[in-house]
Amino acid sequence: MASHGIKDRVAIVGMGCTRFGERWDQGADELLVAASNEAFGSAGVTKEDVDAFWVGTAQSGMAGLVLSKPLELTGKPVVRVENMCATGSEALRQAAYAVASGAYDMAMAVGVEKVKDSGYQGLNAFPVPNDGTPRTLTAAAMFSMIVPAYSHKYGVSEDELKEVLARIESKNHANGALNPRAQFRKPMTVEALRAMPPVAGTLSVFDCAGVADGAAAAIVVRAEDAHRYTERPLYLKALASVSGDGRGLLDPAYDYTTFPEIVACAADAYAQAGITDPRRQLALAEVHDCFTPTELGFAERGAAWKEVLAGAFDLHGDLPVNPDGGLKSFGHPVGASGLRMTYECWLQLRGEAGDRQVDVSRGLGLTHNLGGYPGEMVTFISVLGSALG
Repeated sequence: MASHGIKDRVAIVGMGCTRFGERWDQGADELLVAASNEAFGSAGVTKEDVDAFWVGTAQSGMAGLVLSKPLELTGKPVVRVENMCATGSEALRQAAYAVASGAYDMAMAVGVEKVKDSGYQGLNAFPVPNDGTPRTLTAAAMFSMIVPAYSHKYGVSEDELKEVLARIESKNHANGALNPRAQFRKPMTVEALRAMPPVAGTLSVFDCAGVADGAAAAIVVRAEDAHRYTERPLYLKALASVSGDGRGLLDPAYDYTTFPEIVACAADAYAQAGITDPRRQLALAEVHDCFTPTELGFAERGAAWKEVLAGAFDLHGDLPVNPDGGLKSFGHPVGASGLRMTYECWLQLRGEAGDRQVDVSRGLGLTHNLGGYPGEMVTFISVLGSALG
């Protein structure tokens, strides 16, 4: 794919993020207001300074009123977007392109989801009419197929892969224990995680992201205006989005060991950002670990499991992955997760991540979302940097 020309044209100048988890004390309105107010404060602006707003939510409200009512916005364009698990990131992408186009000087993206007290285990899927042929498996069941498929293709025993998955989980819970905004803040040993009961295939309860409430927000301006609002903006290097055609669910040759949509999305993001060696050029990556097997990456095909065991993706490894704890520690309020990942890049690249601060001398961070199922996905990848060029 050709670059879309977003590199260094737009900057994030303010961000906010609530604590994720069981927010029995706050509804979607309060979460939106809290994240937005933190973003306004960090940029030194008010809601009146923002020209246009995008709000991402899967099922916590309809239309732009989701945001305009609690923020008491008048005379402002407010649009609600939804793109499965990439919903919050899509709000950021649209706000950024609106600024890059010259339509607005300042735009804001906000993501929210309130599901803990909905009466459901997670999001309540809409009853979309269909012809009776779509898959009927749960998300956990669909993603559980990755493990035996990977085992078969690359000759790694399922017991060895269970150790790898537990190692990933343990790493993410250790990172989340250092994060005051995470839902789960208790370190978990590999042994304890391996002993967890299965819920689908070999995936255990802790291989699956938790159910959580939360909100996050970002304010964007043209890059040349960024230093009017903060001394340490984040510059957008790439915003890539790819939606699949669902062919994997119909193709008997699809082997569940790779996600073509993510491969294409990554190629587009790297082309936009000018990245030729992500393993050596990225300082950190926030990866969409809705289920533990989806975190494997940044290695040659079939070799990532060895890298995990070697600690390559640990907090102070060669390429820290999910230094904030990931979806494992935060849960997954769908509308907010993508912007929460961006918030971690915001903290890390500005040197504000506290006890979980990683070496950011490489100057680039990546966020990644996937929505859907193996063979039927939407994806998003961003690359953010602390300097122009």
